[in-house]
Amino acid sequence: MNRIVEKTWFSDKVAKIIVEAPRVARSRKPGHFVIIRVDDKGERIPLTIAGADIEKGTITLVVQAMGVSSTKLCKMNAGDQILDLVGPLGKATHIDKVGTVLACGGGVGVAPMLPIVEGFKKAGNRVVSVLAARSKDLIILEDEIRQWSDDVIIMTDDGSYGRKGVVTVGAEEVIQREKIDECIAIGPAIMMKFTSLLTKKYNIPTQASLNAIMVDGTGMCGACRVSVGGQTKFTCIDGPEFDAHQIDFDELMLRLGGYRDEEKAAFERYV
Repeated sequence: MNRIVEKTWFSDKVAKIIVEAPRVARSRKPGHFVIIRVDDKGERIPLTIAGADIEKGTITLVVQAMGVSSTKLCKMNAGDQILDLVGPLGKATHIDKVGTVLACGGGVGVAPMLPIVEGFKKAGNRVVSVLAARSKDLIILEDEIRQWSDDVIIMTDDGSYGRKGVVTVGAEEVIQREKIDECIAIGPAIMMKFTSLLTKKYNIPTQASLNAIMVDGTGMCGACRVSVGGQTKFTCIDGPEFDAHQIDFDELMLRLGGYRDEEKAAFERYV
């Protein structure tokens, strides 16, 4: 089991949870994720590692309460034990000195973006980050992102913080004012789709980190399959990051909604 060391809330549905996992903390890299099971009746859910402290032997997870398992996890507190935690899984982000990197994060997608932004900055790049959410209270990890960014633009759908608009509005503003050598997009699938369409128009290489449904996380079940460049890839072992311009986002979004009715029914039974 893995003990929860600390839990804090970003909003009423998004929590930061610090968990004891010394072996994972030592070996994780930007882009890696873990799969957890809250209890013996819980499903396996993938969560990207938002940070790690090697000395303390902990990793940081950011969780949005949506279904039964994520809601159970968000209700846990310091001292509680998570039944299973396996990782690090997936391929680490390819980080190199490329010039100027545009990092676009939407909602809780800012959490997995944080170590990637840090990595690109430490590699000697100029980093411009665009954080987007529906409203001010859903903007997370702003101070941490600012620590590793040369510039940060905040976009909110309702205009309650930063500028009013979606992530692509802020991203295009950056693209038009300076040369962007690479883009990373992490957030809801629809947000990544339109970010990809934008950067494709400007011929900017773009990586997107996918949030596909997973079961085992080792490439055996095929639940997380996605079409990339006309080929079937498994998000868990081939990703989670892929060339955004090659991803079939419409197929991804259809697959993400495949169990919506079952998830709704399970949540109604739980509450």
